[in-house]
Amino acid sequence: MIILASFILFTGGVALFTWLSLRKTNLTSSDGYFLGGRSLTGTVIAGSMLLTNISSEHLIGMNGNSYVNGFIVIAWEVTSSIALVVAAVFFVPKYLKMGLTTIPQFLENRFDSFTRSLVAIILIFSFVVTLLPIVLYSGAIGIESLFGVSEILDISKTEGLWVTVVIIGAIGSIYAIFGGLKAVAFSDTINGFGLLIGGLLIPILALMAIGGGNVLDGLAEVYEFAPQKFNVIGAPDSVLPFEVLFTGLIINQLYFWGMNQTIIQRALGAKNLKEAQKGLLLTGLFKILIPLIIILPGVICFYYFQDSFYGNQDSVYPQLVKKVLPTWLIGFFAAVIMGAVLSTFNSVLNSVATLFSIDIVKKHIKKDISDGKLVVVGKATSAILAVVAIFAAPLMANAPDGLYQLLQELNGIYFIPIASILLAGFFMKRVSATGAKVALVFGLLFYIFMSWIYTGHGIHFVHLWGIEFVLNVALMFMVSHFYPRKDDYEITDVGAVNLTSWKYTKAMSIGLCLVTVLIYVLLGSNS
Repeated sequence: MIILASFILFTGGVALFTWLSLRKTNLTSSDGYFLGGRSLTGTVIAGSMLLTNISSEHLIGMNGNSYVNGFIVIAWEVTSSIALVVAAVFFVPKYLKMGLTTIPQFLENRFDSFTRSLVAIILIFSFVVTLLPIVLYSGAIGIESLFGVSEILDISKTEGLWVTVVIIGAIGSIYAIFGGLKAVAFSDTINGFGLLIGGLLIPILALMAIGGGNVLDGLAEVYEFAPQKFNVIGAPDSVLPFEVLFTGLIINQLYFWGMNQTIIQRALGAKNLKEAQKGLLLTGLFKILIPLIIILPGVICFYYFQDSFYGNQDSVYPQLVKKVLPTWLIGFFAAVIMGAVLSTFNSVLNSVATLFSIDIVKKHIKKDISDGKLVVVGKATSAILAVVAIFAAPLMANAPDGLYQLLQELNGIYFIPIASILLAGFFMKRVSATGAKVALVFGLLFYIFMSWIYTGHGIHFVHLWGIEFVLNVALMFMVSHFYPRKDDYEITDVGAVNLTSWKYTKAMSIGLCLVTVLIYVLLGSNS
C-alpha cells in the first residue's frame, strides 16, 4: 500500500504541475503544439533532452549491459558530450536561422522535396518499429519486476507485461496527444529531477551497504571484487571495442544529438539561440554524470549476483532496486521508471506527429491546411501510432545481447544514411539531390545486408557504421560529378528568433571536451 501511494503521489504531482504550466499555452497553432510556441528555456530543454534520451532501455538495458560487460559501455554516454558541443556551436545556430520545425525541411532547402519526404517516411517508420516498442517493453520489465503486476492481477508474467505495456502506452499518449511539445518538455523536466535523485540513490545505498555505511569503502570493495569491470578500454572482440570511438560511434553521436528530430526538436522550440545553446551544453554536463545512474549500478549488480543473471541481463537492475531501496521508496522509484518511459515515449510520439503533419500532410496531401486542422492531424497520428507501438512491444522480448544493444543495432539502419546526407548538405556544397538520394538508399541496403544477410564478416556493427559513412560520402561525390548541383547552397535567415550566442558557450564547450578526454585518460590508465 505504501509503495502504491508513493507511486501515485509522484506521478500525480508531475501531471498536476504540467497541467498548471500549460493552462495559458495556445495549443491550436502548429508552433504552439509542435514547438511549444518557441518559448522553451535552457533548463527545460536540458531536462527534456535528458529524459527523452534516458529511458527504461537505459536504466534497465544499459545497466544490464554493464553488468555483463563493465564500464567499456561508458562510451555511449560520455562521447555524447562532444556531439552536444558540436550541436550547440554548429548545427543549432543554423537550424534556428532557417526557422525549422523539422530536420527534413532542411533537406528540401538543400536538396529537393523528394529527399525530404523520403527521410521523413524512414524516420516515422523507424521510430514506430524500433524505438517505441523497445521503450515500452523495457519499461514494462521494470514496472513488472518492482510491482509484480502479474501477481497482483493473478495472471502470467507475459500477460502482466502486456497489461503494463498498455497502461504505459495509454498514459504516454495522453501527454503527447493533448499537450504537445510543451507538455512533454515540462513533464520531462520534473521527471528528470526524479531520475537524478532516484537513480543516484540506488548506487549510493548499495555502496553504503557494501562498505558498512561508507560509500568509498563500498566502491573500493566492488573494485577489488571485479577490477576488470572498471575497464573503459574495450578489447577488439568485446561488445564495444575502443577503436569504434574513432569510426562509426562519433558519426552516430553527431546524428543523435545534432540531427535527430526527437532530440533536437526541443532546441528548435527554444525562445532564442542563447537558451538553445544553454540547454544543449547543460545536457552535455548531465551526460558526463549519468554513468553513475546507468552503468555503475550494473557493475554493483555483478558484485551482488555474480553471473547468475547472464542470459537474462535485463532483469538484474530491478533486482538491485528491490534489494537496496526501503519499501516506502520503491513506489517513488517505480514512478521514476514510469516517468523515464513516458518521457521517451511521448517525445517520440510528438516528433512522429510533427514529421507526419509538417513533412507529409502539409507538404503533399493538403498544402493549404489550417493550423487548427494540422494540430488535429498530429493528435490523430499520435493516437494511431501509439496503438501500433503497443502491439509491437512484446516482439522485443529475448534480445540476445540485451535491449540496449538491440536498439543500437537497429538504429544503425537509418541513423548513418541520414547523417551522411545531412553532413554532406552542410559541408559539401556541390553535392546534388541525386547524389544524396542514391547514397541514402545505398546506405540502408548496405547496412541491412552486412548486418542480417552476410553475417560472416566479423566486423563490429559500429565499425560498419564508419565504413558505410565513408562509402556514402564517396558515392555522393561520384554521383554528383555526373549529376551536379547547378549552384552553391546558402542558408537564409528567416528571423524566427534572436541569434545572439550564450556567453558561456565557448568556455563550457572546451570544458566538456576536456573532461571527456580526461575520463579515458584516468580510467584507461587503471585498466
